[in-house]
Amino acid sequence: MIGEERRAAPRGHLCWAYEDLGSLAARAERYLLAGLAAGERVWYVTPHPADAVADRLHRLPGFAAAVRRGAAAVVPLFSTYSHGHVVDPPTQVAAYAAATDEALAAGHTGLRVAAEATELVRTPAQLESFTRYEHLVDRYMRTRPFSAMCAYHRPGLGDRAVAELACMHPASNVDDVLFRLYAVPPADGHAALAGELDLSNHELFRTALDRADLRPTDGELVLSAAGLRFLDHRALTHLAEYARRRGATAVLRTSRSAAARLVDLLDLPGIRVAVAR
Repeated sequence: MIGEERRAAPRGHLCWAYEDLGSLAARAERYLLAGLAAGERVWYVTPHPADAVADRLHRLPGFAAAVRRGAAAVVPLFSTYSHGHVVDPPTQVAAYAAATDEALAAGHTGLRVAAEATELVRTPAQLESFTRYEHLVDRYMRTRPFSAMCAYHRPGLGDRAVAELACMHPASNVDDVLFRLYAVPPADGHAALAGELDLSNHELFRTALDRADLRPTDGELVLSAAGLRFLDHRALTHLAEYARRRGATAVLRTSRSAAARLVDLLDLPGIRVAVAR
């Protein structure tokens, strides 16, 4: 389902589910080196002993020199968070916004972070708050030069938790999550929907909508659905109910006229389909 161009995600917001630390380290290293090549400041945020992680990174071409000039750093996760900490989404976004501004002021082109975030989503409360943060920071990334690779240990968290996280990212290596709900630039609407919405994931879709917490503008919630290949009546019903609770009409921008016919057939007044010609 996920093409190689989405896996690569040279800049943006990437969810990376990993099985073992070796495979994660190799992927994170490529991601950070690409950031250095682009003139960005890069951070590796890790819950593991920082010295051991730094020793490996310092063997990469140019990484030790980047550390010396302030272009790269290994950031211990628990220097900022306690075990069991529940992230406050706006506070977390503000912290990365400040760090991005600092990187720009220091002459870098932006900030790029590879973060092993498994320890921040262990409990149900942590998971709910962090998925809300994932969407909020995704909005920030649409307008500012901040990018992140969010890494999660799939065996430790389980498939459902990883799915709840992956579907909130525009790019992911989690092939069994069939849809994504992610932020877009303000001119393009409130969010984008891509992939497939069917019987297998309608409950996950409802959860993702709730956590995205989309706010209407002039009575409309506009969803860019150019990348949405399929949606069934359950997904449309969830979307109509979501918009109704917010006193809005959901506007689905798509090139598929079948969506408009399905909305008419279901008599869903809370949805308007805008078919691109």
